[in-house]
Amino acid sequence: MTGTAGTPLVLLGNFEVEDEWAKGESGLPMLAGRNSAAIVNRMDEFALLLAGPDDHVVLKSAPDADYLDHLASLGVELPTVLVTDVQDPAHSVTVDALRSPRLMASLRELAGRGARLLPHGQSALEDELCERTGLASALPPSSLVKSVNSKIYSRRLATELGLPLARGWECETVGAFEEAAEEAVALCVDQGRRVGVKDAYGVSGKGIAVIDDSRRLRQLVRMVARGAAKRGDDRIALVIEEWADKTTDLNYHFTVGRDGSVRFDFVKEALTRNGVHKGHRFPAQLDPGHIAAVQDASARIGARLAADGFHGVVGVDAMLTRDRGLLPLLEINARNNMSTYQTSLQERFMRPGSTALARQYELSPTTRVSFARLRDRLGDLLLDPATGRGLIINNFATVNAAAPADPDGRPWTGRLYGLLLAGSTAELDALDRAVAEAVRKETNPDD
Repeated sequence: MTGTAGTPLVLLGNFEVEDEWAKGESGLPMLAGRNSAAIVNRMDEFALLLAGPDDHVVLKSAPDADYLDHLASLGVELPTVLVTDVQDPAHSVTVDALRSPRLMASLRELAGRGARLLPHGQSALEDELCERTGLASALPPSSLVKSVNSKIYSRRLATELGLPLARGWECETVGAFEEAAEEAVALCVDQGRRVGVKDAYGVSGKGIAVIDDSRRLRQLVRMVARGAAKRGDDRIALVIEEWADKTTDLNYHFTVGRDGSVRFDFVKEALTRNGVHKGHRFPAQLDPGHIAAVQDASARIGARLAADGFHGVVGVDAMLTRDRGLLPLLEINARNNMSTYQTSLQERFMRPGSTALARQYELSPTTRVSFARLRDRLGDLLLDPATGRGLIINNFATVNAAAPADPDGRPWTGRLYGLLLAGSTAELDALDRAVAEAVRKETNPDD
């Protein structure tokens, strides 16, 4: 992505960069609570475990010192951490960085030493950060990155490449949306099949409506039309798709080099709930034909992205249907994916024949949780490097991200992210249950 493996990187975990790409695009209304934004913005800590010892990582606040010591005890070589001068829970790490004079000075110094910025994804905010610090980005300009991340681009590319895809319509004007909705009613909804209406830049279950009633779909059309009339602009960016009868969500990962080469990395089973990503299980249990089809799709999609000028990490959402068919291109995520942040851990700690689960655990603490306290609670459930089995915590910042400044005994929502390794599926499931119970007891110590 930079031309040489020795290039020092400045990593930036600007998660849900789609919110920036969606600015100026008209679609479905999206609502997110402050707690949710606070947690998402502290997902910046994932970048710690993607960086190498010669890299730098920009974070919204310093990691828990005991957490860093724990990672070091596992043999993880950590990068240099740079912290923003200000930390607003509602702001992404990039926004806080742009408002941090001392940090910006440090980034200018790194730019002078040849470092490159590697964000989660490139938006106009990261373009600005590069311009103001002199850092060159390891990714293309945001306008190009945005264009290839549109769900409209994904559907049209699947059609161009002759890849199987669900029946659907790409809508860039209100008129096209009205016509597509009537076709969807006749061909899908009135036949008892659901459809999904998706924002071109929706993420994590936001900007999507799953509809099984023609009145509701027409009501949504009227709402979008009224919004366009109020703006005086009929341009929109929406997709309507027949809701596929799936059995398994998949995510596969490849990297497009600056020279146009495409390297297939891996495929994992994606765990989702109501369209929201919850984790991965791997290796994915796929037959050789499906693996070959995914690898072929990677090569073809990657070549097309390279022809359009893109280079960088790409994750593609796919699915298996109940008839064991494969829909190999639901959505292109030409940015870091959650699976990207697991790679260094799986390469270091995952042994041949073992199985892994990356997932999140919900907490409802009433006081701030220290890593030392959680470490003691988890005990021997944590990774034992001698056996290669146990839990590796790969983001602790999200546990306390939504904590109020002055906790008054009321609970808040926190998340603990981890990678579990075991020798078999049964052992992995037992470990998962034990970790979930330990986390629950951390939240409710009197149970």
